[in-house]
Amino acid sequence: VQLMESGGGSVQAGGSLKITCKASGFPITGVAMNWARERPGKGREWVGGINMAGGKYYAESVQGRFTISRDFHKNEMYLQMTGLTTEDTAMYFCVKEYEMGTMRGIWGPGTQVTVSS
Repeated sequence: VQLMESGGGSVQAGGSLKITCKASGFPITGVAMNWARERPGKGREWVGGINMAGGKYYAESVQGRFTISRDFHKNEMYLQMTGLTTEDTAMYFCVKEYEMGTMRGIWGPGTQVTVSS
C-alpha cells in the first residue's frame, strides 16, 4: 500500500489549486479515503473524505470551497481547492483507513500548499 500526494505549490489568496493522491497496491474506490492537513503551529486536522459509495464529507472550515473526487482508472483521488485563504496554508495528506478520533491511518508523505496574501 502506497500513497503519494502531488500538485502542491504557492498560490495567491482567492486562488485555486488541485492536488492529487496517487494510490498503489489497492483500489482507491474500494475504501473510504480522506484528506487531512497540518497547518503551521496548529496540528493535524481532518479536511474531508469520500466513502466507498462516493458520498463526500467536509470539515466546516472548507465546506463549499473544497471538492473531493476520484478517478477509478487512474486510481487517484483529488482535492480541488477554491477561494483559498492564508488559513489554508498547510501540508496536505491523503489518508487510508483514517480514524476520526485518533487520526490513525495510513498517511502519505504530504504536499505543501502555501497561500500568500
